[in-house]
Amino acid sequence: MSMKTTRRNTLLATLALAGLAMTPLAALAQDVVKIGYSGPLSGGAALYGKNVLDGMQMAVEEINAAGLDIGGKKVKLEIVALDDKYNPSETAINAQRLVQEHKAPAVLVPHSGGIYALQTSNERQKLLVLAYSSTPQITARGNKLTLRIPPEFTDYLEPFTTYSMNKWGKNVGMAAADHDYAKAWAAAFKPFWEKAGGKVVAENPMSYNKAADFYSGVSKVLATKPDVLYIGGASEPTGLVVKQARELGFKGGFILIDQAKADEVAKVTGGYAALEGSIGVLPVVDDPDPNTKAFVERFRKKHGGKDPSSEVTLNYVAIHALAQAMKLAGSATDSTAIRAQLDKAFKGLPPSINFHGFKGVDAKGGTAFDMRLGVVEGGKVRELKSTELAKK
Repeated sequence: MSMKTTRRNTLLATLALAGLAMTPLAALAQDVVKIGYSGPLSGGAALYGKNVLDGMQMAVEEINAAGLDIGGKKVKLEIVALDDKYNPSETAINAQRLVQEHKAPAVLVPHSGGIYALQTSNERQKLLVLAYSSTPQITARGNKLTLRIPPEFTDYLEPFTTYSMNKWGKNVGMAAADHDYAKAWAAAFKPFWEKAGGKVVAENPMSYNKAADFYSGVSKVLATKPDVLYIGGASEPTGLVVKQARELGFKGGFILIDQAKADEVAKVTGGYAALEGSIGVLPVVDDPDPNTKAFVERFRKKHGGKDPSSEVTLNYVAIHALAQAMKLAGSATDSTAIRAQLDKAFKGLPPSINFHGFKGVDAKGGTAFDMRLGVVEGGKVRELKSTELAKK
C-alpha cells in the first residue's frame, strides 16, 4: 500500500470519527424549554402533588419522543419540579426561581392558594399559570395569562346534592379540609344544599394537610346525627376521615369534593365497602371509554402497576395541549402567544390523548369537558349518568 493511500485512509478514518463525535452534539443542539411545577411533594398532600407531576412527566416524555418542532427549531421540554408544601408563600418563591433561574414560560400549580399568589404578578412577568384547581375565582379574576385545567367545581353541586338527598336524607355534616380551595367549595356547597331543602347540621373544617388523626373532629360532627358527611381534600387524609367515621359508627353516605378520588381513598380504607353510598368524581380506572382504558394500561406499565388518578390524566392532557399551543404560536417562550392558541390546541388533540373530551378554552382561560360522576354501590364504583338524577 502506497504512503499516499495510507494518508488518504487515515484522513477518512479521522473524518468518520469526527462525524461520530459530532452526532450527540447535534442532538444536544436542540433548544431546551423548561416547564415549571410548584406543588406539594411532601406532607399530607404529597401523593396528590406527585400524581400531578407524574401526568406532566408522562406527557413530556411522549412529546420529546415524538419530536417537537417550534418555529423551525427542534425543542425539548423539561419539567422542573419544586416542593411548596401546599404553602402559597412557598409557591411564590418557587415561581421566582423558575422564572429567573430556568426561564420557564409556564408554571403549573395544583392548589388555589398558590395560584392566587402567582396571579398577583404573573401578567407583569409574562408567566403563564397552569392552574390545576376547579375554584371558579381563578378565572373570574380575568387574569389573561391563566389556564384553569379542570372544570369549575360548581358543576358538581347539583348532582352531588340530588343523589345524596335522594339516597340518604337532608341532614348534612360538613367536615372537609380547611385550605383555600376547600373553603371555596364549602362556601358554595352550603347555600346550595340549603336552597335544595336540606339542613347543615354541623360545620367543622379540618386540617387535612397537617393532621393524621381526625377522631375528635369527626366525633363532633357525628354528634349532630347527619345523614350524609360532606368531606374531602387530598385523597389519603380523606381516606382517614372515612375510616374513622365508620369506626365511630357512621352508617350514612359521603359527598367527596373533587380533589378526593374514590379509588385512592379506598386504598386507605381497605376497600370500597367503607365508601358505600358515596358520590364523587368517577375514578379514571373505572371510566369505560376505550381511549381512557388504553391510557390506564400505558400508565400502569410505566409505573409498576400503579393506577392513574384524574390528577395524572388531566395534567397529562394539559401539557400535551401546552406543547401544541407552542407549536401553533411558533414560540416556546412567548406566553401571551401561547395562551392565545390554547383553545385551538385542546380542540386539535387526538382522542388517544384528549380522552377526557376537553371541548376547548373560553375567553377567561377556563376549560370545559364532559363531567363524569362515580358512585359506590354494592361495594363497587359505577358511572352515574345525569339521567338518573331526577329530583324526588
